[in-house]
Amino acid sequence: METSRMEISRLKLVAPAALLFNTAIACAQSSVTLFGVVDAAFEYSSKTASSTGGNAGKTFALVDSGVGPSSFGLAGKEDLGSGARAEFMLVSGISVANGGFKSSNGNFFGRQAWVGLGGTYGEIKAGEQYSPFFVALDESDPRQYSEFGSALVLYVSNVNVTGAFNSNAVSYTSPKLMGFQGSAMFALGGEAGNFSAGRQWSASLKYQSGAVLVNAAIYDGSGGGSVQTPIPSTRQFEGRTVGAAYTFGSLTVKGSFVNYKVAGSQNDNIYGGGIKYQVTPSVDVNSGVWYSSDRDDTANHSLMMAAGVDYYLSKQTVLYAQIGTVSNHGDMKTGLGVSDLSFLTGAPGTTVGGNLGIRRIF
Repeated sequence: METSRMEISRLKLVAPAALLFNTAIACAQSSVTLFGVVDAAFEYSSKTASSTGGNAGKTFALVDSGVGPSSFGLAGKEDLGSGARAEFMLVSGISVANGGFKSSNGNFFGRQAWVGLGGTYGEIKAGEQYSPFFVALDESDPRQYSEFGSALVLYVSNVNVTGAFNSNAVSYTSPKLMGFQGSAMFALGGEAGNFSAGRQWSASLKYQSGAVLVNAAIYDGSGGGSVQTPIPSTRQFEGRTVGAAYTFGSLTVKGSFVNYKVAGSQNDNIYGGGIKYQVTPSVDVNSGVWYSSDRDDTANHSLMMAAGVDYYLSKQTVLYAQIGTVSNHGDMKTGLGVSDLSFLTGAPGTTVGGNLGIRRIF
C-alpha cells in the first residue's frame, strides 16, 4: 500500500483536472488536486481521566474527527514519460470543532509534506511522511484506524505521533514483485554534532495476493534532534509488528501483534483482531478487540473492544455510529479515543463510550 492511499484513495477523491502541454522533447500530463474530509461527532464517555489519574466523571462533547481525521490537502503529479512521474503532497490536519490544527503534529502541513519520483522502479519520497511501521498497522487494523476504539488509539497512547508524522525523512517503496512489496524510510535528526539525536528509521515487507495479506514492520527512533513540532514527534521507542488479513467475499478478517518499547517507560505487547463486513453497498459494519499487556509487569493490562457502522448517504457523505468499552487493570491507562485528548488517557476500571457523527469527503 502506497502512503498516498491513506490520504487520496481512502478519501475517495474526485478525478483531478488535467493540464496538457507540449515541449520540444515530450508530451507530458500534469495535474493538481485539492482534496479533504470534514468529520464531526457527538461523543460520550462514562469516565474521564483526571489530572491525578483518577476518574473526573462523565463527558459529553462535540468532537472533531470521530472516525477519520478532518484534513485538506493538495496532491500533484506530472507524467515524465516512459512510466516515470514526479509527484508531491501537502496535507494539513484541521479541527471542525474549533477551526484549529488537529490530527497532526501541530504544524500547518503537519500530516504530510513531501516531493518524490515514481515509476516502474518504485517510489522515492523526501519530506514529512508516514513511516512503513505506521502504514503496516493501518493495513492490519479491522477498524481502519478509526479515531475511536482502534489500533490507532493504542498507537497514540504509547508513542504519541512519533512514527506517524516523520520529518526530515527519505523513503523508498519497491514495485510489487510476485505479490511482495517492501518499503524503507530514514529520517535525519539534523542536530549539529550529534548524528544519532532524533534519527528515525523504519522498514516493512508485505505479501498481498488475491484475498490474502501478510505484513511485518519495524521502527526504531531516537529522542532529541532539531525537529520542531508543537506536538513532540521524536519520542524514543522501538516498534515491531506482524499482521494478516483474509477476505471472504464481503467479509474481511484481520489480526495483528505489535510491541511498543518506549525508553524509560512502558514495554507493551498488544494482540488485536476483528472483522469488517460490507452488508450492502450503503452499509458497512466493523468490530475489533485488543488486549494490551505490560511485559515488565503483567499486572498492568487492558482489554478494549469497539464496533461501528457506516451508512453512506452518497459516495462522499457518511453517517456513522460507534460504541466501545475498555477495562484497565494495574497501572494501564488505555483510553477510548483520539478525537479528544480527554478520552486518550483512560481512567481506572471499566469505561464505556460511543459517538454519533457525519463525515463529508471532497
